[in-house]
Amino acid sequence: MLAIGALPASHAFFSPQPHAPLTSSFAGMPMEPSADLKRSGLKPTLPRLKILGLFLSSEQRHLAAEDVYRLLLAEQPHLGLGLATVYRVLGQFEQAGLLKKNQLGNNKAVYELNDGERHHGHLICNRTGAVHEFFDPEIEARLRMVASNLGYELDNFVLTAYGGKPSMSNG
Repeated sequence: MLAIGALPASHAFFSPQPHAPLTSSFAGMPMEPSADLKRSGLKPTLPRLKILGLFLSSEQRHLAAEDVYRLLLAEQPHLGLGLATVYRVLGQFEQAGLLKKNQLGNNKAVYELNDGERHHGHLICNRTGAVHEFFDPEIEARLRMVASNLGYELDNFVLTAYGGKPSMSNG
């Protein structure tokens, strides 16, 4: 693992991305859960359709399995999906390349759509747990240089940083 600046090595790591992202977002066309599932080689079952639909429509970009379960129950209390089904479907979506999995604070796995966006990092507030995405071309260039110096070509990276805003009061 490579440490970046003052970050501990555990907070900066490389993660391969073996599958192509959802393609309908590139053409500016609305995503269709059934078509996206079929294109990924997954049968469009009710649990898969509901969970992918939630990711496509949610204002929250990063969702843990428990969040998915809670949101689905709030939307349709009698849906009959268990938490184990949610975990299983999220794993299938990650394997199929529909979702990306990250460990963002509190050692909690969260998922986000693999929508083909550029590489980005996550800044997590130590106090609130709020997740802020950022893109910095200088960080990406530095990572490419580090990889090159070690004889590698950078394919993908995940960068997670932790911090807190200084107190607003002076006394």
